[in-house]
Order: sequence, then C-alpha cells, then structure tokens
Amino acid sequence: MEWYLYPAVIAAGFGAGFINTLAGSGSLITLPLLIFLGLPPTVANGTNRVGVLFQNAVSAASFRRQKMLDVRGGLMLAAPAIIGSLIGAQIAVNLDEQLMRQTIGALMVAMLVVIIIRPKRWLKGRPEALQERPGWGQLLIFFGIGIYGGFIQAGVGIFLLAGLVLSVGYDLVRANAVKVLIILCFTLFALGVFVINGQVWWGMGFLLAVGNALGGWVAARMAVERGAVFVRWLLIAVVAVSSAQLLGVFKLIAGLF
Repeated sequence: MEWYLYPAVIAAGFGAGFINTLAGSGSLITLPLLIFLGLPPTVANGTNRVGVLFQNAVSAASFRRQKMLDVRGGLMLAAPAIIGSLIGAQIAVNLDEQLMRQTIGALMVAMLVVIIIRPKRWLKGRPEALQERPGWGQLLIFFGIGIYGGFIQAGVGIFLLAGLVLSVGYDLVRANAVKVLIILCFTLFALGVFVINGQVWWGMGFLLAVGNALGGWVAARMAVERGAVFVRWLLIAVVAVSSAQLLGVFKLIAGLF
C-alpha cells in the first residue's frame, strides 16, 4: 500500500468512529474503502471489526467517566445481542449481503419518518420504564439486532438506538452510551468468528483502530456536551444518507450524469 493511503485510512477510521458513536453507519465509510484497497468483501467485513472494537471500548470508557453509561442495563441487553452476533457472523462468512443491504435501507427510511414525527420520544425517553427488567420482547429485539450486527456492522448502531429509545426508554444521549457498550460486547465475539475463518487483516485493522478510537473519543464527549437535540439532528442526517447509500440512490444519480 502506498504511503499516502495510511493517513487516508486513519482519517476514514476517525470519520467512522465519530459517526458510529453519535449515530451509526460509520462502516459505510470504511467498508467501501477496504474493498477499494483490494480486500475481498468478507475480509473487509472482518477487518473492519478491529477498528469498531477499539472505537467502542474508548467510547464506552468516556461515557462511563461522564456518568452517562448504564452498565448493568447495557450488559443485560448485550447478552441476547452477543448470541445473535455469533449467528450473523457465521452467516456473513459465506453469504452475499446485497439483498440484506437493500432491506435494511428500506427499514431506515421508515425509521427516518419515526425520528422526524416523534421528536419528544427520542429527546426525553421514558425514565419510568428503565426501572423494569427487559421483557422477552425486548430481548428478542436485541437478539435480532445482534444477528444483523454480526452479519454486517454498517447501520447496526442506528437499529440499536431505535431499540434503546423506543423499546427500552432511554433518552438519546444515554441510549448512545448503552449502544456502544452493547456493540463492544458483541463485536468481540463476532470478530472471533472472522478470525477463526482467516478473514481479518490485522495490520489494516489496527490502522483503522487508531482513527476509530480517536473519532469515538471525540464523539462521546460531544454527545454529552451538546445534548440530545444535537444528536437527534445528526442521527436524522446519518439515517437519510445511509438509507440512500444502501438503496443505491447515489449510484442512480451518478448514472444520470
């Protein structure tokens, strides 16, 4: 790899780590880059998890220092997500992801509508619901999200935020803190599946991790300082762009010119 690509990979990791921590879909930056650099899609998918792992470790630690992280609640919801991620990662080793990407893009469009028309639910959460233990329905939701996260990292943060706000009752800032803890937990296990199958390029993964970790640290501090309103508007922008990317809108527009 040419020398000038090293800072480009770190910069892409920073952007992905920043977006992942505040919203999700940062892997839509790093996955195409890794494939452009010559990695097979399955290896790019596995290698990307190295940066994601370090990013969420740094972000979770930052949220905890700022007293925004519900560790107990996060670990309870991480358990079904971990089981799901092992299934999803095993599927990802051999399966074409195109149909799933299009399906997730359509779901993101629906989520964008919900975020826009119900702002108070995202900004204030439901504090009274947080005193309850997760029900079977909630555990099933996070199991399903874990399958998707194990399959392909891109977009999983957005679906976790939806589950944590709309189902569990966190406000958007605390949901972000719990989100990074859950992703940290299941990424550790999903990464193991890719390692066993020889689908991780460690040198590139650690290079990404430098950028991811820095981006995650900056974003965690910004989320607490700026508050839920700022995070919601960023989330709207990220979901809109991500759904367009997954549905091929940008390719369609480019083909017209």
